Amino acid sequence: MVIRSAKFVASYPNVQKCPKTDLPEFAFIGRSNVGKSSLINMLTCTKALAKVSQTPGKTQLINYYLINGEWYLVDLPGYGYAKVSKSERENFSDIVLNYILKRENLHLLFVLIDSRIEPQDLDIQFINWLGVNHVPFALVFTKTDKVSSAVLSENVERFKKVLLEYWDELPHIFNSSCITRTGREDILKYIEGVFSWFE
Repeated sequence: MVIRSAKFVASYPNVQKCPKTDLPEFAFIGRSNVGKSSLINMLTCTKALAKVSQTPGKTQLINYYLINGEWYLVDLPGYGYAKVSKSERENFSDIVLNYILKRENLHLLFVLIDSRIEPQDLDIQFINWLGVNHVPFALVFTKTDKVSSAVLSENVERFKKVLLEYWDELPHIFNSSCITRTGREDILKYIEGVFSWFE
């Protein structure tokens, strides 16, 4: 897939406010500070399309980006730790869960995982929740340039092993780096392939 155009559309506080459109949506989610904004910028080859912050929990709204005038890339609030109040964290959960369960345009959810660390209970719980609710998703391990290939392989295999305690079959998995642009073509090709599921 060639990205010819990518533009920010708007931010929405809940799924009810999201655009009334038939265009397919591909959403990105992960624990706070996992690198969603950086990945979005890398995929679209646009330096500042998505605001990158070192502060966990910066994305608090549902952010829409129109790609090639044909589909939306959606940046969802992160789950887990964020420097916000307890009530705000609960609100993030409502925003995320309602979007995932109620947004009919959602074609696929990309769940981002930090490749540098061991499997986190929160990630596993969230992935299992997606399975229970029959939500189509793929995994993207981020920041792979920050670890050696040996450590990356070990961490990914460890994550797979934990998942196989709950799943009979693993989801599609990508490795990515916003520095080396690893995974860009594979992810975009996969998105392109998903369109055929709905034809």
